[in-house]
Amino acid sequence: MMRSLYSGVSGLKAHQTKMDVIGNNIANVNTTAFKSQSITFSELMYQTTQSASGANAETGRAGTNARQIGLGVTTGAISTAIETTGATQSTGNPFDLKITGDSLFIVSNGQDTFFTRDGSFYVDGQGNLAMTSNGYTVQGWQVRDGNIAKDTVSALKIM
Repeated sequence: MMRSLYSGVSGLKAHQTKMDVIGNNIANVNTTAFKSQSITFSELMYQTTQSASGANAETGRAGTNARQIGLGVTTGAISTAIETTGATQSTGNPFDLKITGDSLFIVSNGQDTFFTRDGSFYVDGQGNLAMTSNGYTVQGWQVRDGNIAKDTVSALKIM
């Protein structure tokens, strides 16, 4: 009896996690660079009540499969679709950009480099293209002697 209750409780907890993921998707659907999440479930554990047996050549009896009782479910994984393209929306800001495909923007806080799909940008006081949300500068290839130098990235100057 207790196994069945624990199994049911684990199912309710896993379903609550699924509802949390769905709620997060609904709550954040209109945020910049939102990526939806999905959840998968997996079996928690099995209890073997009877082991498997092989076929017996002497008696001609076939083998039997093991008898196992499932003891619940757990969250297997919560995956985020980071490479999906979001909906196109006009913002009125000429510096807002949208990426299609497998690309990411490279941004930097001056010490560390990050990758993002958030294309909400503005031009800061020094003329750099920067992220609206945190001020990180957008990085890109520069022009050297009339050619694009693809060996390194640095802050993109707009003005």
